[in-house]
Amino acid sequence: MARFIVVPQWQGSSSSRAMRLVDGALAIAGDLPRAATTILDVPAEAGEELGSGVRRFSSLTRIAELVSRAVADGEGPAVVIGGDCGVALPSLAALDTADVTVLWLDAHADLQTPSTSPSGAFHGMVVRALLGDAPVGLALNPPLPADRVILAGTREFDPEEEDFAPASGITLLGAETLADPEAVAEAVAATGASRVYIHVDLDVLDPGLISGVSHPVPFGATVEQVVGTIRAVRARLPLAGATLTEFSPSEPEVAVDDLGAILRIVGALA
Repeated sequence: MARFIVVPQWQGSSSSRAMRLVDGALAIAGDLPRAATTILDVPAEAGEELGSGVRRFSSLTRIAELVSRAVADGEGPAVVIGGDCGVALPSLAALDTADVTVLWLDAHADLQTPSTSPSGAFHGMVVRALLGDAPVGLALNPPLPADRVILAGTREFDPEEEDFAPASGITLLGAETLADPEAVAEAVAATGASRVYIHVDLDVLDPGLISGVSHPVPFGATVEQVVGTIRAVRARLPLAGATLTEFSPSEPEVAVDDLGAILRIVGALA
């Protein structure tokens, strides 16, 4: 049976409705099997930057320790439910990633660093943190080689990311690629990894199909394409772990409108 770790972290977000990420995580948790679900009691306070260049750094590092411990303590792959996408970093930090490729399904590249980010929000830096380019405490150690990171469904890059991404060695697959799940699975297999970690940021979906995301980007994927991609990739490689993040309904009462689509994706991951 899959196990779920729910992390209602909001501190990595730059959104004006960041606190709604707590509501989103708990709404998803309400539809997960209770016996297989752990909801982490994360610090509620914003935290301090501490000279890191990352807003709320002190809270983010405390939560990262909680997440890594929870992932490491259980048996088998964990599906970590956020909160913001920063929870993927400690989820991967708990694993031996020597044979893992990360498939990052996201509208945004998340390739900023503290020195380039206009917001200082960690959720825009997570992929760079996987490469080791982040302050100690929020950098994957050992870092992933860039050729074992695949960004898929990504269609919005900040100017600094546009300069970095093409030369980085990361594989870039646009949203149109998700219409061919086997092509994504082939790209994952071509990295030579023996396991895959799948991250789903819900804004990979087209905004017409989900309302509860704070940074929507037009021309995204369908639910069927995301589910099909996850299934095709899992048919090729065993799952090392997964995250699903960035559900921030405008009000707790409207979360139910998106839960059908979200739970289909969770089901594919689990």
